[in-house]
Amino acid sequence: MSGHSKWATIKRAKGKNDAARGKVFNRLIREITIAAKMGGGDPDANPRLRSAIASARAQNMPNKNVDNAIQKGTGQLEGVTYEEITFEGYGPGGVAILIETMTDNKNRTVAEVRHVLTKAGGNLGSTNSVGWMFHARGAITVLKDAIGEDDLMELVLEAGAEDMTVEDDCYSIATPPDTFSDVRDALDRTGIKPDSAELTKEPENSVKVEGEAAQKILRLVDALDDLDDTQHVYANCDISDEDLAQYGS
Repeated sequence: MSGHSKWATIKRAKGKNDAARGKVFNRLIREITIAAKMGGGDPDANPRLRSAIASARAQNMPNKNVDNAIQKGTGQLEGVTYEEITFEGYGPGGVAILIETMTDNKNRTVAEVRHVLTKAGGNLGSTNSVGWMFHARGAITVLKDAIGEDDLMELVLEAGAEDMTVEDDCYSIATPPDTFSDVRDALDRTGIKPDSAELTKEPENSVKVEGEAAQKILRLVDALDDLDDTQHVYANCDISDEDLAQYGS
């Protein structure tokens, strides 16, 4: 498996349970709200909002929910005021962890993140202690039955993608942040609905963890991900497909 797609693949495998935990809509609403607050309510002039709306529609979020979230962000409707906070720290084995949150109570969120990390044998770090290890990237997956490999490769590379790899049941497309919307728009124009599409963070270098150490890291990432204020969790762990398959079994 190519290095650039490893964490995206781990996230995709683990993320299949997100909908069952009822967190997808909540996270998307927060993202839409803060995107509208920061860049305005017009998606054509606000790439972050446009991306958030596309992700919401991919999850079949009702238009009313999307509109309400935008109006709360622009102040047209009353709503909770969210603050973006990114936490940096380490898990067992020195694995670097980046936790992106949106919260209406900073003190609560700090306490919860610290508790989860400490309980797992990790710790919070200072600003930019691990953030420099991660870079932004667009990550899009398309199921194999949607289009042939050669046709998709030509389409996404022309639209600005960096690379495309083939996995078991899907194609994994990597893009620079500034061409992420272009690639997704190109797929939309062709009638292809991505299985997932998001701006993510991927590590420059990975730490290989195996066996029980891998299971501990996966449990820690899940515990952080389960916090109400968490939007995204990233880690620079390299976990084998075998260890990933054993998680939760």
